[in-house]
Amino acid sequence: MPSKHGGKGLYCRCLPIKYGVAHKIGKITELSSRGDVCMSEVTKTNRPEFRNIHVTQLANYRLPLAGLISILHRISGFLMFALLPFILYLLDQSLMSEGTFEYFKGITSNWFVKLVLLAVSWAFLHHFCAGIRHLFMDNHIGIEKDSARKSAVIVFAVSLPLAALVALKLFGAF
Repeated sequence: MPSKHGGKGLYCRCLPIKYGVAHKIGKITELSSRGDVCMSEVTKTNRPEFRNIHVTQLANYRLPLAGLISILHRISGFLMFALLPFILYLLDQSLMSEGTFEYFKGITSNWFVKLVLLAVSWAFLHHFCAGIRHLFMDNHIGIEKDSARKSAVIVFAVSLPLAALVALKLFGAF
């Protein structure tokens, strides 16, 4: 709370000495009658300012691996949600007759369609693995910084080889 000292009309902020924060905030000028530290001039330190990040700064922002996993979990969930009606439509059409099944089988032989199927497969596998990670974290298991980083690595270590196996199968390696 501001207090007036010395009849000079000088207002300063007084902080109790016992908290040990006066030396961090500003320049000490005097002691009040209560033994508090008073500062009349607050010196501004050169600390970094944390503001909201702009879209143009996203390329320069270093996101931790756990944050990347979380964002990819959301993206994969949205991708599956957005493509679900289309996938269900294709399933319905392919089950109507043997001719439509052969037609869709011919469409899926295109390399671009295989890439789209691979993206959907990766989205499912990543969302599944990251979802298991989030279930553990919801139960307060692995929420420390080191264990969260390790579980993020595990999500990548499991979902990427599984997606690679799907890619090998899609492109005819076995």
